[in-house]
Amino acid sequence: MDADVRIAIDGFNLAMPHGTGVATYGRALGDAITGLGARLDGVFGIPVGANPDLREILFYEAMGRGIPDDPGLPAVRAVRQWLARYRRAKVFDVPTRGLIVQDMLERRLPQFDRIMSSARLFERADRYFVRTGRFLTIRVANPPDIMHWTYPVPIRMLGTRNVYTLHDLVPLKLPYATLDRKRLYYRMIQAIVRDADHVCTVSESSRGDVIAQFGIAGDRITNTYQSVSTTQPRDDRLGDITAVFGLKPKGYFLYYGAIEPKKNVGRLIEAYLGSQVDTPLVLVGARAWQADEDLRLLTSGMAGARTAFGTRVANQVLQLRYVPRGLLLRLIANAKGVIFPSLYEGFGLPVLEAMQLGTPVITSDRGSLPEVAGDAALMVDPYDVGALTAAIQALDTDDALARRLVAAGTVQAGRFSTERYRARLGAMYDAILAKRPAMPAEAA
Repeated sequence: MDADVRIAIDGFNLAMPHGTGVATYGRALGDAITGLGARLDGVFGIPVGANPDLREILFYEAMGRGIPDDPGLPAVRAVRQWLARYRRAKVFDVPTRGLIVQDMLERRLPQFDRIMSSARLFERADRYFVRTGRFLTIRVANPPDIMHWTYPVPIRMLGTRNVYTLHDLVPLKLPYATLDRKRLYYRMIQAIVRDADHVCTVSESSRGDVIAQFGIAGDRITNTYQSVSTTQPRDDRLGDITAVFGLKPKGYFLYYGAIEPKKNVGRLIEAYLGSQVDTPLVLVGARAWQADEDLRLLTSGMAGARTAFGTRVANQVLQLRYVPRGLLLRLIANAKGVIFPSLYEGFGLPVLEAMQLGTPVITSDRGSLPEVAGDAALMVDPYDVGALTAAIQALDTDDALARRLVAAGTVQAGRFSTERYRARLGAMYDAILAKRPAMPAEAA
């Protein structure tokens, strides 16, 4: 790709201190863009103010501590939001003078050539879309050649080609499993499919869902899959796991991800308890909607002992709210198996990460997960607790099965390598650059 090409990604998820699967996607996407030889811009929603001497400081403060709450009394904030309806969203360049010590953030952010930020951009865009049904349009000086929004957000940038990644249609496929406002979500996806210069997605399953639900032409939506880095900078992986959590290497099962309905954690716990295996189960994930319902079997009359990162429930289940990325990778690498029985996924990063790190996988036979796992995992019907129980028992006792899954996982993970991801992404960008940008809408 020409070194003069500039591609921007948004920092909607990158700015979250504890990150998300989409934040991991954004980091990998940014790294792939720079790996293609293009220059990388970032568009954030962090309030950095009008003083250029403070913008870099305020930007990295928010990256480390979270975006601060809108100051002032509720009535004052309401007036400020009302006035913002009639003002254009100001986008400021954030100087990158190298004055900030960034060591603790280096694993979260790709290497940007230019950083831009507009105060509470994504919240403002949501309010604008609710009020008008239209996307918030932003202007920047010297816009990039492509603006790649990593998530469906109701924003477009003038003077460039706007590309949106639709990871999945879970709010529409499993409407009972999310809290999204379904009418608004449907209208936003409908607008993206109609007006975007291109749509990107991360699996053939998701691509087929978007085509079936919204009738987008096949040449306007590309599946690039995705990639992820599981490189671990230190060699003391075994000591960390034993010292911090009291866990033996290859002596526990691991689930990680949000505790929410689509992740199927309730059935996982039921299957694990029913298996009666001696191998502990470690759950890593923040509690989200209906988490108490999913965890009901663990909280009924069981006293837990606090640990450094979470709660040990009885002797067999360790529940962790959050662990840093490096420590999570060591937990994955030293697990006897990763269990990820999600009801539906657009991709399913935990399956790929586990295969890259040489850990056997039990996962669901729904959505995109069969594409990612191939023949390198034990596949189960996520609604069948008995099948999940049997898979746990098999992986717990059959060492030959575990070795076969590890070997097959190494091969399968290679299909999602960084090199292959760059090639797919580069081909999509080349096709987009060959076309003129869509006719710009009037700026809000």
